[in-house]
Amino acid sequence: MSLYEIVFSGESLPGAPLDQVRNNLARLFQADAQRIELLFSGRRLVLKSNLDAAAAEKYRATIERAGAVVAVVEMAVEEIEMAPPPVVPGRARVVPRDAYMAAFSEVDAPDFGIAEVGSDMQDPKPEPVVVALDLSAFSVAPVGADMGQLPAAPVVALPDISHLSLS
Repeated sequence: MSLYEIVFSGESLPGAPLDQVRNNLARLFQADAQRIELLFSGRRLVLKSNLDAAAAEKYRATIERAGAVVAVVEMAVEEIEMAPPPVVPGRARVVPRDAYMAAFSEVDAPDFGIAEVGSDMQDPKPEPVVVALDLSAFSVAPVGADMGQLPAAPVVALPDISHLSLS
């Protein structure tokens, strides 16, 4: 498929007033005066690229109605041929069923088998490792010994003031 680009060199159609062409392009591209000045600098500017033939013709006609001369140029597209992937034994080949699935035709997927009915699919759990702990440095305090706990706060008895009044 050929792709095209729209090229503008700052030329207007014969007989079209330059100010009117600038105003038309400013409205068409919704651009300010500074950007329009860049368009008319005389340099070759690509306005739009990667267009198919119908879209390129539509752009050309619209810009020429505004009074500017543009060229539709076919883009040079370099075709790259890729080598097919190597066929690895034991790997499944996916055959596409439609155009969408054709994108996945070169997927290299492992060939997973199907297990027998009732077989265990879970990987075996590793045996727990018993860690040898050396607890010989620890001892047990005798019953009732103070183990360094914080002393409890003393309970302060509050006086009974229920019989007092402010009257």
